[in-house]
Amino acid sequence: MLTHNSQFEKELKQLIAQIIEERKDTLSNGLAVVDYPAYKHHVGIIQGLRLALEMCDEASLAIERRKRN
Repeated sequence: MLTHNSQFEKELKQLIAQIIEERKDTLSNGLAVVDYPAYKHHVGIIQGLRLALEMCDEASLAIERRKRN
């Protein structure tokens, strides 16, 4: 059984992954990206969201390490 915090983390990661996919679709469509700055903007958002996913994993690892000590 998942605790409230682990359920929250799971849902948050799913939402972030969904937004990443939507942004990738926007980039692949090409209609929403009319110039290079717009492209860089979308790519930057995707990179930021991927970093957020990595930080969620890092936070989980840090909590697990603290529990062990």
